[in-house]
Amino acid sequence: AGPLLARCRVDFDTSAGDETFPILKTSTEFMQNFVRFLSYKMIPGLQQAKQAEVQRVAEARVALQQMLQQEENEGIEADAEEKQRYISILESNGRDPDQVGKPWEGPVVRVYFPDEGNAALARRDWTTAAADLPPCVEFSSCGGVQVQDISRDTIVFFFCPKASESEQVEKLLQQTETESPNLQLTVFVNPNLVDMGVTGFGMAGRMLRERLLDGLVGTYYLRTLAWGALTRSWPNAYSVWQEDEAADGGYKLIRTLGYLPSNPEVEDIWDAENGGGGDQGSGGGPLDQLGDFVSGMMRL
Repeated sequence: AGPLLARCRVDFDTSAGDETFPILKTSTEFMQNFVRFLSYKMIPGLQQAKQAEVQRVAEARVALQQMLQQEENEGIEADAEEKQRYISILESNGRDPDQVGKPWEGPVVRVYFPDEGNAALARRDWTTAAADLPPCVEFSSCGGVQVQDISRDTIVFFFCPKASESEQVEKLLQQTETESPNLQLTVFVNPNLVDMGVTGFGMAGRMLRERLLDGLVGTYYLRTLAWGALTRSWPNAYSVWQEDEAADGGYKLIRTLGYLPSNPEVEDIWDAENGGGGDQGSGGGPLDQLGDFVSGMMRL
């Protein structure tokens, strides 16, 4: 028997209904932190390497300060090559200078973006010292010709996959689970794979949902609202929170549910808690309710 394959889903939307920026952009910082955390948690040896990097940074900072103080107080010129080595260590967040630029040969954490454009931006922006992602992270796109070696993939993320890429996402998932013998976890972050304008809600949409979405374990959910938030952390229930300055943390719990409620149901919960019919910042007329319904259907 092959290894037990784990598929899960994470939803993170802090836009509170503001669609000025695409969700991929607004959830990028969360995604970087999430990828970093799981990489260090699940890839053997990475945590120890990180501790060595922290130690290397601390030692380089002390040595460089001593050099600068010696130059200032005693007028003794420090060795330029040694000084540059310490500066390089600080600029690379402590990574071994002998390993910087060399290809990673261990287990791979792969992040699939919806298109090659976003994947290329990640290769540029997510690999800087400021992003501080481990060298095991590689970036690919759901579209285009697939030429990457996936045999060492251990964790795979599909970041904001869209309905237009649903067929390719399904193929990539099947290929990864077949050809990656050490695969431990597949994570879908903010998936939007069933869309009325692309997959429809007929047989094709239902079959896609059964094959790809229904088997995902919803491990984390956060959606901010104009008046609060809807959250879930597996295995706990979904929780509806309302802003309240008097409550600890600024939010009070108003309802827990064993399932993901629809948009209209969430608004009904707010109405029930606040006497009904009030202005919660998003309107409550028939057109707003229809808009909530369509939005919910479009983002099943």
